[in-house]
Amino acid sequence: MFQTIIQGLAIFMLTQFVVNQFFGSKSQSGGAAAPKQNVNFDERADVTALTNYSHVPQNIAPIWPDNSVIDIRMYVSPQLSLPALSTVPKESLVLDEESFGMGNYEENREVHTHIAIPTEVQHNATLWAHFYVALAGSEIDPTSPNYDPHKATHFKRPLNQFLPKKKARKLKNLLEKSEEPEEEEPEEVQGVQIASYYHPNFTVAVIPNTGVQSWRQMHPALRKNIVLEPTGQRDASGQNGWYYPVVFLNTFWQLRSHMTELNDTVKEMPLNIQLYNLANWKYNLLASIDEGMKQNQAQAASGTPMPGGGDGSEFEKFKEILLDTNAYLLGTTFVVSILHMVFEGLAFKNDISHWRKKKDNVGTSVRTILANVFMQTIIFLYLVDNSENTSWMILASQGFGILLEAWKITKTVDVRLREPGPDSKFRGILPYVVVFEDKHKLTEMEKQTQEYDQIAFRYLYIIAVPLLLAYAVYSLIYESHKSWYSFVIETLVGSVYAYGFLMMVPSLYINYRLKSVAHMPSKALMYKFLNTFIDDLFAFTIRMPILHRLATLRDDVIFFVWLYQKYKYKVDYSRVNEFGQGGEDEDGEEEEAKKEDGKKTTTGTKALESQGTKELKSSASASSASGAQANAGAKKRK
Repeated sequence: MFQTIIQGLAIFMLTQFVVNQFFGSKSQSGGAAAPKQNVNFDERADVTALTNYSHVPQNIAPIWPDNSVIDIRMYVSPQLSLPALSTVPKESLVLDEESFGMGNYEENREVHTHIAIPTEVQHNATLWAHFYVALAGSEIDPTSPNYDPHKATHFKRPLNQFLPKKKARKLKNLLEKSEEPEEEEPEEVQGVQIASYYHPNFTVAVIPNTGVQSWRQMHPALRKNIVLEPTGQRDASGQNGWYYPVVFLNTFWQLRSHMTELNDTVKEMPLNIQLYNLANWKYNLLASIDEGMKQNQAQAASGTPMPGGGDGSEFEKFKEILLDTNAYLLGTTFVVSILHMVFEGLAFKNDISHWRKKKDNVGTSVRTILANVFMQTIIFLYLVDNSENTSWMILASQGFGILLEAWKITKTVDVRLREPGPDSKFRGILPYVVVFEDKHKLTEMEKQTQEYDQIAFRYLYIIAVPLLLAYAVYSLIYESHKSWYSFVIETLVGSVYAYGFLMMVPSLYINYRLKSVAHMPSKALMYKFLNTFIDDLFAFTIRMPILHRLATLRDDVIFFVWLYQKYKYKVDYSRVNEFGQGGEDEDGEEEEAKKEDGKKTTTGTKALESQGTKELKSSASASSASGAQANAGAKKRK
């Protein structure tokens, strides 16, 4: 979900950049970019008299005023062109609106009807929507003698879309033995299959105030909706032409999940049309994004790898969020998603920093780290096994987590390849085995940590193994799987989701026995637990399986137990603790303490020197005084 939101925002920001790049300079009419030269569209020049006539216009201007009143008709047919409208079957006419005001944003008309699906369309032909637009009261039929191309136009747009089929996963109950061998699919069906899909809801948007536009610099997504004046008329310069009002068949909000595949079984489908005026800037945004999405879908259908992985449906999920979520809840989701990424990055940073500074194994559960490597590897294999719609960014993130946990192992013990010993059960089976050796001679506290870790995992096995076996038996009997390999991976992943929080229990047990949490990466744990609260928010606001919802709530129990332990076993960060570690500013505090001791020593030395000087002076003065008195007595005696 986080990945989908961020990718959607990235697409939105990129589209905004494109729109600002090509449509940043707006004309006063609020339309497209203003031309780079002065254009006079007041009079149409005689094409035959122009010596500098341009077949491709440089700039184009609206052929009708912005406040025109128009008539719109829409016919549905598999044919590329229609004969005289009087001969077209009445059931083909699905939209017939008169006196529709361009620029009047209060105009909102709706049509709800049903259309028959022709046989050609059932067999992958295109179902066309033929639009006929004319100034109110003008002739709208191009075959009529009174038809004036300066007052009417017509064009067509497809109603169905050709999209790749979703790959159906072959699942079976592994305990059931099929008497008939499974038939292999023919080779031509192994690749991507394209099918025709139909969505019943369409919005026909008239775009007013489009203004003068540069035809040669126009975005392709916008150019495809422009209908130029067909006679090739130009102004006096011979470089500039005209275009009809933009009528946009908006399919941006059509979701793949709401579409129906057209085949022999589909005889009739509903058709709901909404006719309204759409602001020009909204049209630029929706048309650009919609065109980009269709290009991604076409790229995925051709088998070309998508940037970032996936199958081009990530933005489809983002649209589902926009449609199905309250605006306030959506804003909250956006904020907490950003916070989630920030906390995740800070947790990684502080976790790595803590383990880089760690110099002993006191309080460290090596078995827990090994279990984390195993569980994250299982999740990685599960993502690979279901990699049809998995982005490579998700796989890369999971792989980085595995490398981080493996690096922690190298910080606690030395990993070596050794030949199996004479008493090893792998002797004669494997040429080498992985051995974990202590980095140094263990202290008494480190030996206690290993003992407590062993005790904790002994009880953990008693609880976890029966639960794992029970879940495996249930999954084997009542669920379907692709293969035995998928069964093993999915069973282990389900156990990780359900019982993964048990891996934190040994660390809590070690904290309890050591009566300390000084060895724990406090900052990293705080950021991780903040993320669990964010996951709790999503657990209540987003649809998800019950098992996954419980998995987001389980870590809260561990968090509160750890908070109690942190309160119970307080750490004095002003000193180096019993594990050879200090607080954040341990080195700085030691230097300050040394400076303070130095100042005290210097002050004491100066005081002693001063005191000694005074004593010497007083003794000298006393000696001189006694000498003077002796001289005075001698004189008296004389």
